[in-house]
Amino acid sequence: MARKTFIRVAEFWLPNLDGSLLEFGGGVFGDCKHFEAATRSLRFGRGEGLPGTAWDKGHPIVLGDLADPLFRRSAIAQAEGLSCGIALPLFQHGALRAVVLLFCGDDEDHAGAIELWRNGPEPSPDLTLVDGYYGSTGDTFAFISRATAFRRGTGLPGRVWAEGEPVFMGDLGKGSGFLRADGAVKVGINRGFALPCPSTDGADYVIAFLSALATPIARAVSAWESDGTATGVRRRFGFAEPEGRLEGPGPQDEALLAAQALQSGRPATSTSVVAMPFMPYGMPTTILMLRLD
Repeated sequence: MARKTFIRVAEFWLPNLDGSLLEFGGGVFGDCKHFEAATRSLRFGRGEGLPGTAWDKGHPIVLGDLADPLFRRSAIAQAEGLSCGIALPLFQHGALRAVVLLFCGDDEDHAGAIELWRNGPEPSPDLTLVDGYYGSTGDTFAFISRATAFRRGTGLPGRVWAEGEPVFMGDLGKGSGFLRADGAVKVGINRGFALPCPSTDGADYVIAFLSALATPIARAVSAWESDGTATGVRRRFGFAEPEGRLEGPGPQDEALLAAQALQSGRPATSTSVVAMPFMPYGMPTTILMLRLD
């Protein structure tokens, strides 16, 4: 039996023609069929629900409790085993292009954590924790994380901050450069993935996904970029469970999905894959791809 992934559902929301509402754009729902059915007809104004609030605030949001009144689909989400949500607004030159929502699940046998790190807009040399969801990892690792700050280039969040690109760490043990390696190993966390998140509030944000051996972040994680031609892309890195690091150009269907997201500046999905563009310089430069099946 395949292991469950920590990220269970991915969906994205797009501004309508007059920019007044967010409408459902697509998603990967896996076994969460009731959750999918409750999603497709929804609409969100600015400041409404989880996607509308991320749009209004102009930065990512971690919602560690789906029973929060902010979230409209609480009962169905919890019935499907979803425990927390993350909203990632995607901006291009300050204009909203989409809001991506990722929903995670864990239980006693499937552990993971999500962290949102921030620097600014007030002057500071460090990334500090804004919010985190630590599920069944226990209080010790959460305490260590809340007491930790990262300089540019140090640790997983600090590397993402410095490089402006997604970073995947397949082994968070000693020697990996993960500053909380001892605490992570004690609670079973062994892999980490983090990405830069655009915002409109003048601050830099990094979101990190940390997963345990029994619960991979996703079935596969990859980053794609332009190959220098008008429409072509190439895979910059990839990692899959249980295969490990992925080499070579990547599957043609994923390349086509990455090219679609790169050219449109909007997320794209297939049956089991979501592709998300990141635009730190106003144009899509990196396509993050998650395979959830």
